Amino acid sequence: KYKNPRISYDGRNWFLTISYEVEYEEVELTGESLGIDVGVKELAVCSDETIIENINKTREVKRLEQKLKRAKRSLSRKLEANTIGYTKNRKPIYKFPLNTLKNIQKQINHIRLIYKRLTDIRTNHLHQATSGIVKTKPSRIVMETLNIKGMMKNRHLSKSIAQQKLYEFKRQIQYKCEKYSIQFIEADKWFPSSKLCSCCGYIKKDLNLSDR
Repeated sequence: KYKNPRISYDGRNWFLTISYEVEYEEVELTGESLGIDVGVKELAVCSDETIIENINKTREVKRLEQKLKRAKRSLSRKLEANTIGYTKNRKPIYKFPLNTLKNIQKQINHIRLIYKRLTDIRTNHLHQATSGIVKTKPSRIVMETLNIKGMMKNRHLSKSIAQQKLYEFKRQIQYKCEKYSIQFIEADKWFPSSKLCSCCGYIKKDLNLSDR
């Protein structure tokens, strides 16, 4: 029995999505705890010394980012050529309606497909990373509580944080833990995990970024 059918469009393809209930088989867990520290330099560093790379540093993503910049500049030139003036609110006044200009519509669709390609690469990387973590079958997975809204206020790091899709990473870990009956724990964001010595438990209060 299926329910909640939905039709969606991602800029290139149409999808029909349906939901149905599945009963998962019980999996034997290892009894170990796995800690995950997410970041910008690397997507995640696990307590078992597994490091998940930042997909945005790969050659393919950098190539697509440069391609996106060139496509946006080309669209900007086309729009400027079709602009005859501006209103008081700096809204452009066009010679011809944009929906009648095939070159501009073609360029907009080209930019949309580049965005789609980048999104697909990042989402696929997240699914591969989270599935690899959960399939180690620890009894519990611990992550810190992320204040994404507060982190996005840093204008120097906001773009990198948005590209990492940290909230989506945590969401995928959560539902995949539920699938394998793994306990998911969120550590308090004020817990001094970086300042705490893993051997003796001493807390270094004046920890600088260079000390890490």
